[in-house]
Amino acid sequence: MNQHPYDTMLVPHPRRVASGAFPLLALLVVAAVLPAQRGNEFARKPGIRRDVTIFSPLDLPAPNRMRSASGAPGPDYWQQRVDYRIDTTLTPAKRLVSGKEHITYYNRSPDTLDYIWVHLEQNVLRSDSIGALTDGTSAVGGPTDASEGVVLAEVSSNGKPLEYHVYDTLMRVHLPAPLSPQATFECDIAWSFTVPERVFRRYGTMKTKQGVIWELAQWFPAVAVYDDVHGWNTLPYMGTGEFYTNYGDYELNITVPRDHLVVASGVLQNPEEVYTQAQRERLATARKSAETVVIRGRDEVGDPASRPAGEGPLTWRFKAENVRTVAWASSAAFILDAASVGDTLVQSAYSEASLPVWEKSTAMLCAAIKGYSERLYPYPYPVATNVAGIEGGMEYPMIIFCSGRNKRNERGLYDVTTHEIGHNWFPMMVNTDERRYAWMDEGFNTFINKYSTADWFTKNNRPAKPSTFAGMMRMPGVPVVTQADRLNGMQLGILEYMKTGVGMQILREYVLGPERFDFAFRTYVRRWRFKSPQPSDFFRTMEDAAGMDLAWFWRGWFLEDALYDVSVEGVRSGRRGVTITFQNHERMVMPLEFEVEFADGSKLERRLPVEAWFRSDRITHTLQTDKEVVSVRVDPHGMLPDVDRGNNRWRADE
Repeated sequence: MNQHPYDTMLVPHPRRVASGAFPLLALLVVAAVLPAQRGNEFARKPGIRRDVTIFSPLDLPAPNRMRSASGAPGPDYWQQRVDYRIDTTLTPAKRLVSGKEHITYYNRSPDTLDYIWVHLEQNVLRSDSIGALTDGTSAVGGPTDASEGVVLAEVSSNGKPLEYHVYDTLMRVHLPAPLSPQATFECDIAWSFTVPERVFRRYGTMKTKQGVIWELAQWFPAVAVYDDVHGWNTLPYMGTGEFYTNYGDYELNITVPRDHLVVASGVLQNPEEVYTQAQRERLATARKSAETVVIRGRDEVGDPASRPAGEGPLTWRFKAENVRTVAWASSAAFILDAASVGDTLVQSAYSEASLPVWEKSTAMLCAAIKGYSERLYPYPYPVATNVAGIEGGMEYPMIIFCSGRNKRNERGLYDVTTHEIGHNWFPMMVNTDERRYAWMDEGFNTFINKYSTADWFTKNNRPAKPSTFAGMMRMPGVPVVTQADRLNGMQLGILEYMKTGVGMQILREYVLGPERFDFAFRTYVRRWRFKSPQPSDFFRTMEDAAGMDLAWFWRGWFLEDALYDVSVEGVRSGRRGVTITFQNHERMVMPLEFEVEFADGSKLERRLPVEAWFRSDRITHTLQTDKEVVSVRVDPHGMLPDVDRGNNRWRADE
């Protein structure tokens, strides 16, 4: 495995980690050498390298024809592709989901493959799974009921059984013959699983007076990623870490009771078979309407006339192109409404139990999609659906699950809606390895959510200042780049979501400025849409497009657990003017902004570049003025999460 030091977790920092502080973390930690603190007091710490400062170049993987020095995909970039045709049936009385899938695997790598790895994510619910035995599932949800996991009925190719072996949530399938570069392999897998009454997260059932809402995700055997960095992605599914999957086309045929409505990733292919004439006409209206159109109303739920006449179950057929997975939901309780943003049909499926706030869901979804399309890149899919069910918040291509229990809190619904649909940019379009780098999707998404939320709640149309998040910096020994499965729930939220989001906000609003940042970030999205970037590709693209060396920022904010604390040490008047001394007490550096107030009531703001910290942790700056200074304050606009704001200001009368 060709793994870069910063692709692994860094060892806990010796100066701030108490013994036994993170027992599980300590067991899973991968040893690496932490770069040194600047200043002699830090260079004396055990295990600290003296030759690495906060400004030293990053030790990134060497560029090659796969991944260029600019951060762009190289001329020889490749990624595998997997297409699926899945026939599945939901049997509510047995809580059973069964199916058969036909897989077409395209080997676009330069390597010959003797076997493929397949994810069986339902196996995490087995009582003997790695996730269960390490309490991994509890990090992202509540208690869960054990199950048999995936029950395999067939693994074959061209009608002949294939040798396979199951290890926890992974299955190794041996190929009948080596798969050469540019060759294709086809196989069939038949399987089933039982949906427990209680599931830790991401899918499950919610009971309502009108019927049960079924949300299905992580529900079919999926071929693992084989890439140029790690080879096969054989990390077990433990619950906390999310997903790294292949792009492909899906044909999805879902058979459910006739009284159900179904929504799914993809475009519905047979509306004439599953909707009434009136519902098809309403959908046609919604496709041309920016305002929400009710497709099946509250008063129609449970009415046999709101479903096609006939007996027996119905099969809903969907097609999804160039997506990394599919999910779906089904219920007799669904109210359905829709509108459009451009060429995208936007829908919400919810029950009476989620009223009244869910009546605004489609409008919220439209607003979020419009904002992200303008800021980042146009929404790439023809459908977007929000589902109110048991899952509090989870994302899939073209469909998101948000809490159906939220029926009154508009802010809560918009926050989760904009977050989950934002994931259709990160990682559905920019296909990051979420198992190893949760910050590259959760953190980036938290960042873009700040601006989307301000769009909807226009009375407060600016994101909160980063200075209000100083508490998140105190996460001893654990940098942002730590894998999600090695974090507890609090660490996951603070580091992968909040700290990354605030860091991106600081990079945009304080370090680079909006124009410079936006050009660079859009360049990253454009370069890596429907491809799989590594952290080094992001770092290099941002520096390449912004035209700035940001090694100090990436190291301080993402690669280490650095803190930020700058003080005003003193002010002295002399013949040449007023000399102000600033001290950096911690590892992290930032450009230095400060405000000077004079005795006559006038004020002066000045900004020193980050390079002012090159030589020393102490800056002495002289203002050519004969005015009397009464106050000096660093970070006057509250743009930095300084861990000790008590030393940010000097006053002449103190």
